[in-house]
Order: sequence, then C-alpha cells, then structure tokens
Amino acid sequence: RVRESKERGITLDLGFSSFTIPYPTHLGNDHENLLVTLVDCPGHASLLKTVIGGAHIIDMMILVVDIMKGIQTQTAECLIIGELTCDKLLVVLNKTDLIPADKRSEKISKVTKRISLTLSKTKFKDAKIISCSAAEKDGVENLINIISNSVVIGPRDFTGDFVFAVDHCFGVKGQGTVLTGTCLAGAINLNDSVKISNTKLEKKIKSIQVFRKSVDKLLQGDRAGICVAQFDPKLMERGLVYTGDVVKTVYAVVIDMNKVTYYKGSITAKMKYHVSIGHETVLAKITFFKSEIPSESTFDMSQHFLHQETYCEEDGASFALLQFEHPVLCVQNSMVIISRLDMDINTPACRLAFYGKLQHIFTKPDYQNIELSDLKIFKYKEREGVAERANDEYTVIGKELFKKETDVDLFCNLKVTFSTGEVGKIDGSFGQSGKFKVYVQDGLKEGTKQMLTKKKKGKENVDSGVAHEKVVINLKFKRYIFDKKKQMLQ
Repeated sequence: RVRESKERGITLDLGFSSFTIPYPTHLGNDHENLLVTLVDCPGHASLLKTVIGGAHIIDMMILVVDIMKGIQTQTAECLIIGELTCDKLLVVLNKTDLIPADKRSEKISKVTKRISLTLSKTKFKDAKIISCSAAEKDGVENLINIISNSVVIGPRDFTGDFVFAVDHCFGVKGQGTVLTGTCLAGAINLNDSVKISNTKLEKKIKSIQVFRKSVDKLLQGDRAGICVAQFDPKLMERGLVYTGDVVKTVYAVVIDMNKVTYYKGSITAKMKYHVSIGHETVLAKITFFKSEIPSESTFDMSQHFLHQETYCEEDGASFALLQFEHPVLCVQNSMVIISRLDMDINTPACRLAFYGKLQHIFTKPDYQNIELSDLKIFKYKEREGVAERANDEYTVIGKELFKKETDVDLFCNLKVTFSTGEVGKIDGSFGQSGKFKVYVQDGLKEGTKQMLTKKKKGKENVDSGVAHEKVVINLKFKRYIFDKKKQMLQ
C-alpha cells in the first residue's frame, strides 16, 4: 500500500527502516555498532489493529505527537498499547515548524506540560519529551542522540524454537519468495528448514538479509528478509514462520482478565469483541468467569469457576474464554488485547477494553464437543415453588416449581428448603401437571403440618386459629454451562 500511503500523506500499513549508531556505552562494550530498526505504525484511528500488530515486536516506543493537535483519542490508545507491550517510551512533538517562531517556545512548553500530566498516570511518568520538525529536519540529530542514550534491548533467548513474525511477502523473479519480518524467538541458520503457517509446507531457507546485507544467521530481535524457493506469495500476507511445535492453531483460548483503565464501557458476556493476537485480529464470543474460591487467582483446568454476566474488578481475579469466529495462530504466553473496534472512531472514547496472557488453548476443531466440558464454569440457579399439602408427616406435595413438560426425575434427590425451616429432597413427580413429591427425613414441624392441613371440600378447616399462609419450597443448584448432560449439582 505504499502508493496509496504516499498519495494520502499518511501511514496505512507497517513500515520499516533502520539506522546504525555507535554501540551505546550503557549497553556494554560487546559490539562496535548497534542497528536500530524503526517500525512505523499508522496513527489513524481506523488502523488501530495494525498498531497492535506492530507493537508486539518492539523493545522501545517512540510516540510521535502532532504538536498542533496534541493527544487525540488514537494517540491515547497507542499509549495504552505501549504500556502493555514495552517498558520504555520517548515522546516526540513533531511539526514545530508550523508554529510561528515567536510563539514556538511557549507552545512547546504548554504541550509538554500537558503530556507530562497525562504520562504521570502511566508507567511512563519519567519518559523524555522532546520536540522537532521532521519536515525541516530540525531537532532530528538531537532525537538520534537521545535514542542512543536511552535505547534498551529486551531480553533475548537464542535457544528453543525459532519464531518469525511475517508482515510482508513477495516474489522475486529468479530467486524465490521473500518473507520479511521480525524474529520473535530462537535463532535460525542458512539452509535450515522452517514451517510456514496456514500451510502444511516446510521450506529450506535459501538466503537471509538484514536490511540488504546478507547474513548466515538470524537471531531473536533481528529484522530480516528470508528467501525460500517454490512458495506462492499469494498464500501468505501475514503470519508466522517457525520450527518445532511452538506455534499452535487455536479455536478458543482462556486468558486472565485485566481491564484497561481508560475504557468506560461495560464489559458484558454475549457481546462480540475484536481480539488481537500478534498480527491477527478476529471477532470472538466471550464468556467471563472467576474462581469458586475467592482467594484463588491462578487458573487451573481442574478448578470450578463461577460464571459472570458482567466483568467487575471488585470481584477479584477473573478469566475470559474467547471463542474465535475462525482459528488463529498463536505462540505460548502471547499477549492478547481485546477491543471494541466497531465503536465510532470520531467519539473521544477508548476502544481498548481489556487484555491478558494465554492460560489455556483449545486446538481441536470440534473442541466444543470434546474439550470444552472440561472447563467447569457453572451458574447458580434458583427456583421457587409452594407446598400444596402434606400427605403425611414425611411427605409433601408441591407445585409451581416445574413446568408441566419438565422431566422431574432429573431433579430427584436434590435438596430443597422450606420457608418454615425444614430440609427435604425431591422424591419424584406427582401426577401429570408438574407437581412433585418432597421427602422430609426429619419430619415436618407441628406448625407446618397444621399449615398444610388440606381444607375439606365445601367448608373451612378450623384449627386453633392457625393462619394458612403459603409455605415456600426453595431449590438451589449449580448448572455447568458446557455440560452436555445438563446435570444439576449442589
């Protein structure tokens, strides 16, 4: 989309460039130079998912702010994404050339104070804020010096499986297909074989280039292009290239829930949200739940969980089941960001709702029939009926607890409580109208027996002035939402 981007004068897709600086002394003296790769993410609000895709491959964030407009809604959203994906921030106030020279210093000071106040509420409260004019290249040298003095290199691990996030794919006549991207994990050598996501293909690496310089090895953190033979570039736009089994195709996942502070909308079940994992964004149906034990904050499939209709931070640690509209690729421990990208981009409201790390993945296409019942999420159910009469001291006939068509036998042996204090168990149906029998092991209280004494036909039953008030029968039970047998437990 380079041509369209130039015509409109804005970034529409991820762009990449680089420059080399002397190796910063605060990083040590292991190397002579440091290659700095810039990942240019689009700033327009409608392209937020592209920003999310770019943010997961960076070590440090440069937030470029139009000094004439200040922080806009999409700027704030980019700041939030930065908080979730990296630990170092540099703010650059651009387009200072548009301010009259005699008012420039005052304007820069005013915007700097405003942004400092915004940053004070984030983990970037100590971030540097500088100004420049990219158009006139004023302050660019200072920008490079500050990058050199503050650049960080995230943790690197060159062992384990190789994972390469592909963001562009194109054919080169006579050479093969070039996949450009960023190495997220591990390392790979020339002539090694790699797997290509969304295909069952395995290809040997013919060549590797890091910004047009040929190399023999690719390490975590490197930005590079790898060339493979006999691969149709139309089969992939974005995806993953990898070794081993580190990349999984998933149909649903469980994450730990963390609400984005600036999201003001309600977070409710049954709504569909946009879920971003790496470069992929997909719609998902979401189910919220928390541990049955209030003090338990870790996820384990052997636990039992209470269903939540609405997410509430005061309820303590919560989790979310995300069921995707189509399968996605992910790596273990991936960060997941959930948004409401269907919200109007012209309203000043944050669309990033919550985020979390993967806790469990469902990898089978028919997981709903095979695996999902292992996730023990329950709802509390409560029904209320009334006692019609007492058959004897131990047996009560009840009604209004079930519909006529209900199979009462499914509820047999479930405990019920009487408004008068007795505890009994459902002992089957009575007749065909939905009535049921309750067995009270310890027998009815004398007062309850009097209340349930059946009135004789045609005249009132007089019994020492006892009021024939309604005796309520209450049934409480758990129903597990993914249980195919729809069992009721207490």
